[in-house]
Parts: sequence; structure tokens; C-alpha cells
Amino acid sequence: MIVTTKQLFAHAYGKYAIGAYNINNLEQCMGLFQGNIQSKAPFIVQISKGARSYTHKKMLEAMLKTADEIFPEAIFAIHLDHGDEETCMDCIRSGVYSSVMIDASDRPLNENIAITRRVVKAAHARGLVVEAELGVLKGVEEHVAAEEHVFTDPAEAERFVKETGCDSLACAIGTSHGAYKFKGEQKLRFDILEEIQRRLPGFPLVMHGSSSVPEEEVRRINAHGGKLEGTKGVDENCFAKAATLGVTKVNIDTDGRLVWTRVHREYFAQHPENFDLRPIGKVFMAEYAKFIQHKNVKLGSAGQVNNVREFLAKNP
Repeated sequence: MIVTTKQLFAHAYGKYAIGAYNINNLEQCMGLFQGNIQSKAPFIVQISKGARSYTHKKMLEAMLKTADEIFPEAIFAIHLDHGDEETCMDCIRSGVYSSVMIDASDRPLNENIAITRRVVKAAHARGLVVEAELGVLKGVEEHVAAEEHVFTDPAEAERFVKETGCDSLACAIGTSHGAYKFKGEQKLRFDILEEIQRRLPGFPLVMHGSSSVPEEEVRRINAHGGKLEGTKGVDENCFAKAATLGVTKVNIDTDGRLVWTRVHREYFAQHPENFDLRPIGKVFMAEYAKFIQHKNVKLGSAGQVNNVREFLAKNP
């Protein structure tokens, strides 16, 4: 069942966070649905601007509409991740997405507000909801790049939400995009979340760049020819605390890419005679499903799907 992120957040707020997972191809899509169904978790499928050009937007959209048919027990939102204004408008018109993210975080505040307001107006007119971003994460994600963190200002966040009408807000608290998040100890600014929650009680917040970059995945990749050095991610144990501070959505992309890389490097090293993509595809889908199940336990969303179904029946 395809729902909006707003519907999911209404049930999750203050209790748990929902995993938002990026996909680019069929194998990721199948593993994602299998893992969430096995762990009985509501979830968010994220399609980025890059994914829409890699696989072609219509192919990805068709896969997700088909997944809704063949996995009727799944409860999920279809979300555009890090869209510019043009891409947001295209997704709104498509009739497939239930949620879009407008990322104008690299623009001056007033311009970010103006762009976000336009997207919100168009989305709400068609029954979609909007995630926006204030502050900039270190790293590169689609059209936004930054060498250092620009932390979200809680006072600006309060103004931004009230003036744009967005439905959720991605905050910069020290996470980063990619596999190289920290030098030294992880230092996440939970005080920023606390102050935003005080100013905007009940408003859903989002953590981007939240892959944990597991050391074991990196070790196994490097043991089979990889060259990943100095990688470090977000401590998964912080998700529970973030959820109590209003974080209802946690974005995880890099970790899924690491699983893909590890599975393929190991398989082809162990089966050099193989030239068929299907055996390795089956291995990856199963491993990706296990990865999703693990993340959902850490997020607290595992086992929540029936509760969400009952909640939506009472709150259509």
C-alpha cells in the first residue's frame, strides 16, 4: 500500500524512525521489499535524481507500481530524494510519487524559502507532501556539495517551516553524505534537534547521511580488491535517541552500496568461472534483505507495520 510520508510520520513521531532507502535497479528493489516485509516494517523507497537518469525514471516508477501489486502486505511511501525544483515538479506531475524532497539548501535562506514554497503549493494541490532541507551536510549529494557542515539554525528552521508550509525538515546536525563521515569521534549535534523540537513541537525531522559504514563490510570489500580507507559512519545506536527528538525519517544509501560491492567482489572471486548475472543477483537480494531487516531493528520500525495499518484505518 502506497501512503504519504506524512501518514507514516504521524504514527512514528516520538517512538521510532522510518528507514528511507535509495534504490537504482531491480535487485535493490526486490531485496528492499523482501527485507521490509520480513521485518514487518513500514518504509520509504527513495529515488534520487541520479537514479532517475541511471535506470530511467519510467522504469523505476513502473517497478514500484508493480511491487505494490505483488507485495500487498507492504506499507511504503515513494519519495524523491534531493530534488531540484524542476525534478520535483516532474515527479509531482507523474502521479507515482507520494512525497518529494526539494533541496535548495545551497541557496540563501530567502531563496530557499521561495523555491520550497512553490514546490509545496504544487505538491499539496495534488495530495503529495514535501520534505525540505535547511543547513548543508558535508559531502556531495546530487546538485549540492559542501566541504564543511553548515549546521541548521533552530530559529531559522522555525521561520522556514512556518513560511514554506513544508511537511518535514531535513536538518544538518553533523552527519555527512558518503562513506567518509568523520575524522576522530562522531559528534552529532542533538542539541539542535532538541531546540527545533521545542520550537516546532510535533513536527517531523529528518536525518540525512546516516549510513553506519560497517567496518566488517569495508574489511571484506578490501580483502577482495577494494581500496576503501579511513571510512567511518554514523553510530546506529543513535537512531533511538534521535527518534525521541522528533526524527521520524533516517536516510540510508551508502551502506546499501557497500553490501552490493561486498557481495559482488566476494562472489566473483569465489566463482571466477561464472558469467551469469542471475546467481549473483539472488545472493545480493537475500543479503540486501538481511541488511534492511537489521537497520529496521535499529530504527525501531521492525514489527510496526500492523500497528501502522490499524492507525491508518482509524486516521484515513
